[in-house]
Amino acid sequence: MHTSPTAHSASNSYISSRIQDKERGATLIELLVGLTIGLLTISVGLGAIMVSRGVTTTVSDTTTLQQQASYAFRVIGQQLRQAGGRPLNTAADPRDAATFVQPTAVTLSGLPPIAGLDAPTASQFIISLRYVNASESIYPSPPSSTPIEGYLTSDCLGSNPGIASAPIILNELRKNGTDLECSNSIGMVQPIISNLVDLKIRYLQQKLNVADSQPQFRYASAANLSPTDWPEVYGIEVCLELEGEQVIDTVGASYTKCDGTTATRGNKLRMVFKNIFHIRNHAWPKAIS
Repeated sequence: MHTSPTAHSASNSYISSRIQDKERGATLIELLVGLTIGLLTISVGLGAIMVSRGVTTTVSDTTTLQQQASYAFRVIGQQLRQAGGRPLNTAADPRDAATFVQPTAVTLSGLPPIAGLDAPTASQFIISLRYVNASESIYPSPPSSTPIEGYLTSDCLGSNPGIASAPIILNELRKNGTDLECSNSIGMVQPIISNLVDLKIRYLQQKLNVADSQPQFRYASAANLSPTDWPEVYGIEVCLELEGEQVIDTVGASYTKCDGTTATRGNKLRMVFKNIFHIRNHAWPKAIS
């Protein structure tokens, strides 16, 4: 069958038109829609990443500050509970009363077991704690069975220099910059924790009410305690304010400081920790000169 040139030309034109329609690119509107969807997807992803990073930073700072506060309270509490302690000389006859050890190198009546300052200078300490040093019979691990004389008590730095160097174990605390520092009996000073913003201490004093012979308790600052009041301190409240290291958005949030006032958090995490420690030892002489 013979096809006319006109029909053949029309067929080629139709095929060429279909091919061009298939090869045609996206229009400007389609391109803009695609870019908009892509940018929205990226912005949502970036927002999720920033939120995740902020949560991670906050959790990391919170964990760090809680660990630091826990360690500080453990060290401080160990020394506070021993303040004013004196070892006993056991009596040969169990029916006889035991007596307290009296160090030969120092006079206890001139050294209060607890003393403090509300606003210490850079070279002073906010609180000082003392207790009598003593060696004990320590039984070594088998196969050795012979006891040796050693020290089981330690100061805030984890050491005991011995009775010859330190008949009285002394622990002194202070805030130095952002560090909580402790000084021991031989003058060594080391930081316990960092990130410290504020350190406040209150004292719980127990006095006997003469009218009804009942004990009365009151919170007092160091300035309100006379030299004869310190032996009547039965508890100590320690407050630590710590600050995180990462910059975060606190959105104008506020918090209560150690002194009871309210302040804004700023652009870092701030946490306040309080603990009250009971003073268990009251074997120190009452007359403090």
